[in-house]
Amino acid sequence: MTLKTTFAAAAALAALVSISGQAAAQDAAAGEKSFAKCRACHQVGETAKNGVGPMLNGLLGRKAGTVAGYNYSEANKASGFTWDEATFLEYIKNPRAKMPGTKMVFAGITNETEATNLLAYLKQFGPDGKKL
Repeated sequence: MTLKTTFAAAAALAALVSISGQAAAQDAAAGEKSFAKCRACHQVGETAKNGVGPMLNGLLGRKAGTVAGYNYSEANKASGFTWDEATFLEYIKNPRAKMPGTKMVFAGITNETEATNLLAYLKQFGPDGKKL
């Protein structure tokens, strides 16, 4: 490779990384708007508390039914789920189908892009509610 070719490849890679970062930010921003559907029951962020539903800080990697101070349904506690991207995306389409007996009353988000954007928004919050 010549210096010119190496520089061109590096510039293309930098542009791709920049575009990818912008797309992720846009997805999280769109997901924040989708979170409006969840906000009546759930909170995220540094001041998040349990409400009608549990707070959602640090969701990914957490075992279902384990947020301290929240009274989960037996179905949720016994589900055996650990929240990962695939489980969340399947669950959010139709919570009662994925977890029969859950007390979550929500029609679901069937639009894949909207669900993915919502997940991008939620992934920003660590267990302490701070943005990662």
